[in-house]
Formats: sequence, structure tokens, C-alpha cells
Amino acid sequence: MPHKLLRMHRTGAARAGEVRPVMLAIAGDSAAGKTTITSGLVRALGADRCTAVCVDDYHRYDRAERKNLPFTALHPDCNYIEIMEQQLQLLATGHPVLKPVYDHHTGALTRPEYIEPREFVIVEGLLPLHTKLAAACFDVTVYLNPPEEIRREWKIKRDTGQRGYTPDQVLAELDRREPESEAYIRPQRRHADVVVRFAPVEQRNDPPGTPLSAELLLRPTIRHPDLSGVIPEGCQSMHLKLTRDTDGRPVDALHVHGYAPREDSRTLEKAIWADLGEGTEVPPFLGELDEGQRSESLAVTQLLLLYHLIEAAR
Repeated sequence: MPHKLLRMHRTGAARAGEVRPVMLAIAGDSAAGKTTITSGLVRALGADRCTAVCVDDYHRYDRAERKNLPFTALHPDCNYIEIMEQQLQLLATGHPVLKPVYDHHTGALTRPEYIEPREFVIVEGLLPLHTKLAAACFDVTVYLNPPEEIRREWKIKRDTGQRGYTPDQVLAELDRREPESEAYIRPQRRHADVVVRFAPVEQRNDPPGTPLSAELLLRPTIRHPDLSGVIPEGCQSMHLKLTRDTDGRPVDALHVHGYAPREDSRTLEKAIWADLGEGTEVPPFLGELDEGQRSESLAVTQLLLLYHLIEAAR
């Protein structure tokens, strides 16, 4: 189905009162933080209301086969893009799929999995916004854009700790993937309603262990909550300003610093949640990291995405 026709079909179905899932895409390079954000959203919504899908499962080749190929897992030719598009369309229109499964720990392709779309479907991975047809399946789109040096640190930590690689192997693979990251992963940023960048605050010497700050570019492609009167004037730990995107267009930029006191972020979270009129408490476990740590910037990011999911469901 052409991407414009798919958008018209989904919009018409919603207006006619047909039940269909709300679709969220979280795109980004390897180890950009996609799974961390997704797991928090699934926990907040509840597994009974939310289906999570990783489009990296559409790899054509297992890890051993890829060693002899002239491209990496980031290249579209290394993935069944057409099948991904087809199954995203089915999920977006409320139909189940038999999805392939790629085991990231062993690098093997395993038994396919029967997936039924629930009220919310969160799709994360390397290439969910690679084509216009894939992007048309989503109500809300996100691109994670951490600085490369931080993403490399995250990837080394993950791949050595969970996937059996040595640091030198990870670095060599990162260098090999760089041309394809530039060609296929980063261009997906232009399809995102929200661009998220976790990074240290420039020109600050925060102590070791300080959570990263977040910059969220809120593009006018969807309606964001009105935060203009929520953040107190002169607040140092978070602020909202009008800036220019990479294409020169105006965009709102929400900054939440890693050192933000809990009371500051709590005020912002309550305001976002109140705008929804849910009548319940803000989910308390947003922003949780490994080993019991908490990040206020991650909590605000996850809550903003929750806002968009629940708002779209209406």
C-alpha cells in the first residue's frame, strides 16, 4: 500500500471509530538507548496494553554469515525491509503477524514469534523509519541522537558484558559500520516528531556518576503539551526555548539537566500528566536505570512519550 494511502486509511479508520493500535517508533543507532526507553514505557503502560517489537529481528543473515558479507547489519540489504514494511502495516491496522526473531546474544535467527497488536505498539530498532511506507505506519516517531563518543561507550559496555565481544572487536565493528550509520541510520532523524539527545551539559564539570542531561527537540509535526507556563522563570535545571533545527526551521527545545532536583522534574511531570487528565499518579518508576539509579532527564523523556501515546489513543 502506498504510504499516503496508508495514512489516509488509518486516519479514516480512527474517525470511523474503528479500533486500531497507537504506533510509536523509536529509531537510532546501535546502543543509542532505544531498549532502555522502550522497557520503561512498556512497564508504565502495562504488558497487557502494550506490544513491543524490535525491527532488528528482520535481519536476513545471522552473525556468522555476516562476517563474509561486504556490508553490516545496518545496511538495508542486510534486512528484509519489504517484510518489515508489510508486517508494520498489518500491526498498524490491527492484524497479527508471524514475526522473525534474531537472538542478539547468540547472533542466531530463531523460531518466529506470533505477535498480536495491543492498544499500544512500540517499535524500536535500527531502521523503523528507513522508508516512507514504514514511517507512515506510526502515530508518533522518535529518533535518539546521543553524541558518538557516548554511544560508543554504551556499545562497548553492552557488547562486552552481554554479547561476548572484546573491546577491540566492538571498536573495529563500530569503525566498519560508520559509513552505513551515516548513510542509513542518521537520515531517519528527519522523520522524527521528537529528537532526543542524552549528553553532559557543556562547560560544566559535574561529578562522576551525574546522570546525563536530555535535550528534546519537539517538532510541530504533532501537538505537544504546553510547557511554557510550567517551568519557573530562571530555573537552572530545566528550560524551554525556541531554537533552530538542523534544517533551519524553528523548533521548541526542552532541556532537562542531569543534576535536576527531584522536586523540579516532579513539577514538570505532574504538569504533563495533568494535561492528559488521567486522574492517576505519575508512574513512579520512570527514569529508572541499572543498579537502582534514577535519571530525571530520562523520566521526563519517557513521560512525554507516554503523553503522546495516550493522547493519540483518544
